[in-house]
Amino acid sequence: MTDYIKIRRDLHQIPELGFQEFKTNEYIMSILQALPQDRMEIKTWKTGIFVKVKGTNPRKMIGYRTDMDGLPLIEETELPYKSRHDGKMHACGHDIHMTIAIAVLHDVVNKPINDDVLFIFQPAEEGPGGAQPMLQSEIIKEWKPDSIFALHIAPEYPVGTIATKAGLLFANTSELFIDLVGKGGHAAYPHRTNDMVIAACQLVGQLQTIISRNIDPLDSAVITIGKITGGTVQNIIAETARLEGTIRTLTPESMKKVKSRIEHLVNGVAVGYECDTSIDYGANYYQVFNDENYVNDFMDLLEKKTSIKVIRCKEAMTGEDFGYFLKEIPGFMFWLGAGSKYGLHHAKLNPDEDCIAVGIEAVTTYLRNKGNM
Repeated sequence: MTDYIKIRRDLHQIPELGFQEFKTNEYIMSILQALPQDRMEIKTWKTGIFVKVKGTNPRKMIGYRTDMDGLPLIEETELPYKSRHDGKMHACGHDIHMTIAIAVLHDVVNKPINDDVLFIFQPAEEGPGGAQPMLQSEIIKEWKPDSIFALHIAPEYPVGTIATKAGLLFANTSELFIDLVGKGGHAAYPHRTNDMVIAACQLVGQLQTIISRNIDPLDSAVITIGKITGGTVQNIIAETARLEGTIRTLTPESMKKVKSRIEHLVNGVAVGYECDTSIDYGANYYQVFNDENYVNDFMDLLEKKTSIKVIRCKEAMTGEDFGYFLKEIPGFMFWLGAGSKYGLHHAKLNPDEDCIAVGIEAVTTYLRNKGNM
């Protein structure tokens, strides 16, 4: 049997940022080239990979998507197989995700099911976003699945569990970057300047009123400003300031409303502080909304056919660009329990590798039952 733990550890050592997954692509392709080529078709798209595994009597195509990229983070695990790429880490579990996809692909190629299966190795999930452009590719137009599913590790759940739900699972998300440009000067002469540190501080407070005063109390949304930069030294009034943050909402409509209010408040700062302003929303991810029929079938199947514990969870304010796939193709995503003390995007994230076998079992069980009907 293929050593999937070794594959995971190999991948963990070579994290790469979005659309820079060259070594990751090369590593996966080397594994694919060792499989029976007559049973599959392989096409590449930028750093991503599509693999169509031919069914024995296909009536439909089932899609399975995994992500490939890492995060710009210095790893602090001290594991013997820690990242060899300075300042980059698989801190969101994409090394685990890819390993499970490779294992399931290996299984389906060697023991084909009736239906075709399209494995999608997607780059740039963490940013700038690979799902939308991948969906617009000629390959997807030729090989568009009838349904699609995916998983994401969940450090807070123990190994041996999966968690999901019908409807909204992950929120709508958007990055937020606001730049303010005023007039700097000597700290002794504030009346001759337009202080952008003051403007930035006022704006941060105003932004929080959007959630408390513009969003329905029965709805939920988040605006977080995680970083502020401004000024140069203590005795010079800042000419520029930059706010960096994130927006999260439970509906696309709320996202539009939040952005509209942000723009009004930033315009107000421009007038009130006589400064120039600009807003950049960066990467935007659409909500992960699970199709009720598909996800309920999946949960029922695991409960009947496996010993995996199935948890019906609540929605989360996390973001995932798999939502764009689900906007176009019916399907679902689920959390895979990974039992780590540290959470996603943490420099000490260390998923329990036993979750790989659970993920393989969950995905192959679903494919073999739904793909042989």
